[in-house]
Amino acid sequence: MKDAFVKALVAEINLTHSYTGLNKEIIHTLYFGGGTPSILLADELRLIFEALKAKFVFADDIEITLEANPDDITDEKLQFWKSIGINRLSVGLQSFLNEELAWMNRAHTAEESLICIDKIIAAGFTNFSVDLIYGSPLLNDENWKKNVDLLIKKQVPHISCYALTVEPKTALHKMIYLKKKENVDTEKQANQFLLLIDWLAAAGYEHYEISNFAMPGFRSKHNSSYWQGHKYYGFGPSAHSFNGDNIRRWNIANNALYIQSLQKNIIPYEEEILTLTQQLNEYIMTSLRTMEGLDLNFVAEKFGEDYSLKIQAQSLKYITAKKLETKNLKLILSKEGKLFADGIAADLFF
Repeated sequence: MKDAFVKALVAEINLTHSYTGLNKEIIHTLYFGGGTPSILLADELRLIFEALKAKFVFADDIEITLEANPDDITDEKLQFWKSIGINRLSVGLQSFLNEELAWMNRAHTAEESLICIDKIIAAGFTNFSVDLIYGSPLLNDENWKKNVDLLIKKQVPHISCYALTVEPKTALHKMIYLKKKENVDTEKQANQFLLLIDWLAAAGYEHYEISNFAMPGFRSKHNSSYWQGHKYYGFGPSAHSFNGDNIRRWNIANNALYIQSLQKNIIPYEEEILTLTQQLNEYIMTSLRTMEGLDLNFVAEKFGEDYSLKIQAQSLKYITAKKLETKNLKLILSKEGKLFADGIAADLFF
């Protein structure tokens, strides 16, 4: 199955037409994620790289990120990834507590989490990101601080932190429903998020997006391009692409159907043309999540003065409640406002 998947992925890359109409478009970021790309063998990764380099020109300062599980990271793999051009890793550690990792059904141990960070640094990766989860029933504030402090002490340049969410139809959801596991406490999650903001600010990290913190110079270029509305290509099942303007497309999620379609040289996708209102709402949602905030001048220029004025009027109650701050005609979430980011954005939607 993996071999057939890689062949299908390469076929899709070969069949993709450049949005710009250029034969060799320059790309500035490349991200291997959305699954477990760290299980790919050297030859499989090489095939994908060759297909991409035949289709696109890699910018001199390209950021190439690979998502990896701690238990997949070995000295040999790290050296190979570096040799092929991967210069950034994103590692899903989640926690340094064994009981919590077991509760979340993670395959790796706390010891493997620590060892993998040391291996990444020893291999010469200066740019990497670590994911942590907060708000699980087993995580008290003291242990949450220990988790964060470990990353600060290791000088991890980029940290992504997410509140534990229990997705419907998952094993975890069923266990909680059957009262075999404790449910999450949203108030505790909110408090741990606010503590996190303070700890990482004191350690010199920029809180540049709701869930993302970086040492100066180590923001994720790839994710930042999403939030700034830049064009991107996605390859593989469920992958999304965007032309930077008004067309979004996405591949089917089913692996078997994806492979079967590409064996017939057909990219199995759907697409939608975004209305001006949808484009504006997307801008509201993504811009509010960033430390730069929502630019009312930009809204006026691209969507019209009326929309900018309506957003200003609707935002007044959040400014009064100290959930939004204004600076140079930009709306920026306050520390407490970040807890209500999605609700505030939805209230500003058209």
